[in-house]
Amino acid sequence: MSSSSAASLLDVDLQPGKPPMLRVAPTGDAPRWAAEHRDALRAVVTDHGSVLVRGLGLRDAAEVAAVFQRLTTTGLMAEREAFASRQVYSEGVYSSTKWPPNQQMCMHHELSYTLEFPSVMLFACLGAATSGGATGVADSPTVLEALPRELVDRFEREGWLLTRTYNEDIGASWAEAFGTEDPGAVESYCRANAIEFEWQPDGELRTRQRRSAVVRHPVTGRRCWFNQIAFLNEWTMDPEVHEFLVDVYGADGLPFNTRFGNGDPIGQDVVELLTGIYEAHTLREPWQAGDLMLVDNIRSSHSRDAFEGPREVLVGMADAMRLGDSSPTVDGTTR
Repeated sequence: MSSSSAASLLDVDLQPGKPPMLRVAPTGDAPRWAAEHRDALRAVVTDHGSVLVRGLGLRDAAEVAAVFQRLTTTGLMAEREAFASRQVYSEGVYSSTKWPPNQQMCMHHELSYTLEFPSVMLFACLGAATSGGATGVADSPTVLEALPRELVDRFEREGWLLTRTYNEDIGASWAEAFGTEDPGAVESYCRANAIEFEWQPDGELRTRQRRSAVVRHPVTGRRCWFNQIAFLNEWTMDPEVHEFLVDVYGADGLPFNTRFGNGDPIGQDVVELLTGIYEAHTLREPWQAGDLMLVDNIRSSHSRDAFEGPREVLVGMADAMRLGDSSPTVDGTTR
């Protein structure tokens, strides 16, 4: 059965400015429902980039984990190279990234700076914020077409560069990011994943990695803007936070920053252009407790709006894919 044929089995509501939504009645057995509808849901995600399932009534982390497992084809991934800490609920099931609630998280594709990333993102809401907090999505082929041709050409030629300086104060420490306290194991991982590394006199770690900014979708073949260039750039930070971090760590010691692939800095004007185009193409729907969302991590970027009040959204990273299998425009494995 084709993707479109499988997707047609579900009555998905398509509304301007909102992600595709499927309304269902509570079944009393959400994991079983997920298993029975996995292929149709995945077909909708292939056709539209995402789908929000409302009415399933997810109640707790154990139920969410069971649903996530049944929606994958090759399993949930363990996160590596995290830029911020998360709570681990169970194997492959995490909290949302710990990020100041009063600050928006810019559009990004999860782990697009790694050589192996999730092809599908799974989200489940156990507690909606009082206001804000939506997980927005944007169609990456559409974003790519909206970008200036000369900017895209440069990123296709050069790729993009992520620089990181791990410390114990801001973001994930190197031990948290790499899942080990053994420096030798970190060095082995970096060598295997085309990451340049340098240990600092104080024992902290600096890394650089070059990745492709544009890839082809493995199913549709469409070219997709796939990266975290804007999100991890210094100009996306809150201005006061940026000023503080530069004062404390220096311009070259920021916890993370992005550059053009040849090492040139990316100007604030470019970052504002990217975030503006993302916002113009963002689809969003406020979370309700019990919601489930599937997002094609290559076809769609995702964001998180600022929010007030408690918010509990669980995350699963599913069906690992190698960057080399998505027709990257630069070879990130060479330095």
